[in-house]
Amino acid sequence: MSRWLNGVMPKGLYARALLIIIAPMVILQSVIAFVFMERHWNLVTQRLSADVVHDIAALVDVYRVYPQDADRTQLRKIAQDRLGLVVDFLPSGDLPPPGPKPFFSLLDQTLSQEMRKQIARPFWIDTVGKSALVEIRVQLDNTVMRIFARRSAAYASNSEIFLMWMVGTSTVLLTVAIIFLRNQIRPILRLADAAESFGKGRDVPNFRPRGAREVRRAAQAFIEMKTRVERMMEQRTAMLAGVSHDLRTILTRFKLELALIDSPETEPMKRDVDEMARMLEAYLAFARGDLGESAAPTDMAEFLEELKLDAERHGHRTTVVFHGTPIVTVRPAAFKRCLGNLVSNAARYARSISITGHRDHRYLTVTVDDDGPGIPVDQREEVFKPFLRLDDARNQDEGGTGLGLAIARDIARSHGGDISLGDSPLGGLRATVRVPV
Repeated sequence: MSRWLNGVMPKGLYARALLIIIAPMVILQSVIAFVFMERHWNLVTQRLSADVVHDIAALVDVYRVYPQDADRTQLRKIAQDRLGLVVDFLPSGDLPPPGPKPFFSLLDQTLSQEMRKQIARPFWIDTVGKSALVEIRVQLDNTVMRIFARRSAAYASNSEIFLMWMVGTSTVLLTVAIIFLRNQIRPILRLADAAESFGKGRDVPNFRPRGAREVRRAAQAFIEMKTRVERMMEQRTAMLAGVSHDLRTILTRFKLELALIDSPETEPMKRDVDEMARMLEAYLAFARGDLGESAAPTDMAEFLEELKLDAERHGHRTTVVFHGTPIVTVRPAAFKRCLGNLVSNAARYARSISITGHRDHRYLTVTVDDDGPGIPVDQREEVFKPFLRLDDARNQDEGGTGLGLAIARDIARSHGGDISLGDSPLGGLRATVRVPV
């Protein structure tokens, strides 16, 4: 039962809040309206039926006191003009057999009860045959009196009023609830959009706390958290810029001093300095993570073509295919570095590379396949660890620092996505990047 309820219940907060507000009010209103209005109309029906039976009893009494034939015409006229009843007299005989009774008929029950109480003669009632009239037959001594009465004179129906009352008040309640909840849910959706955009590394313009007190508190906490994170990023970027500047200055002096020394013994030292400079750039790029770049719409098809041309210039057979709308909002330089690291990693160990892009309504997916030796399954998560260098792990970047795949995954996750490794149809490794759009 619990699983069935979970399956049929709405999943969104807006629909659930509407259900919580509307359902109890409609149920309570239905019960109250049914109990009180039904009691009221039942009482009205009983009194109307009693009045009709009073009139019929009076006609029966008049006929019994004055049974002359000449008085029947006058009796019918009095019944028609004064009482609103159509009276007729049938030959004496047995009354028709009782007809089918409705499952629940207040009119039939009330009229039968009043006839037994006030007239105490055999009678026959038809409340089903003609919708606008009620037929009543009373067995007299030498005749059968047939009376036609308007149904509205003996019965007060509350079904139309009840339905109109329910539909009208429910519509008003639903309209008020929709307007109120829409204004309350909108700030929550804005907060969710702002958090999602910030998680993807995008700007959150013109966001400010709105809505109820609790929602404003959550929005204010998000703004404060965003400010602290951005301040930490700025401080780290500034620190890394200072470290980079100081270390580059020292390396530049080393290069100048080695250039002034004209000796074959300095060649190994020059290579070491160049290697140190490349390692320094890799470390700083990994620590910085291209955090200062803003997201912008980027043509992914053109993006992948540039990667293909770069790989072909280095002598690798490369193919590119893209499906879907190519415009995706990413940080262009950072995302190019992410895909470039994956293509460079494939080019280091393979002869052929296949790059495939696909964009749907939720994700951008880019796969890089190669025909190289691949990576063992038990090492596919280990290779993403920074500074980890395995001879067959294929996680070295151009400087040999072991940061290529770590930088690529860091950039993908900063866009709200991730990178996974698997087996390639070409026989080597498949690297899959998936980020939300």
